[in-house]
Amino acid sequence: MLLWRAFWAPATPFYLKAATLFAFLYLVSPVDLLPDVIPVLGWLDDIIIVPLIIGWIASRLPGAADPATRAAAAASAPRGDGHTIDGTARRL
Repeated sequence: MLLWRAFWAPATPFYLKAATLFAFLYLVSPVDLLPDVIPVLGWLDDIIIVPLIIGWIASRLPGAADPATRAAAAASAPRGDGHTIDGTARRL
């Protein structure tokens, strides 16, 4: 979802949009670095290369910051009215 929203966002640089399109086309294309007819190795390139490309794109998106910056921003963000939604399961 992040890449989909970033692809249509006007603030995303063109090279990141092109890399997103390349990752999608590489995933659905029958042409791979290792052909899929090789039983396990054919799938390994998709399992390894596509997440690496997606991680590279996501790390360079505008607004993507390192975890320390995000943690500092979250700590200084207003908390609202003080109510928190607890997502833990409880037995009745």
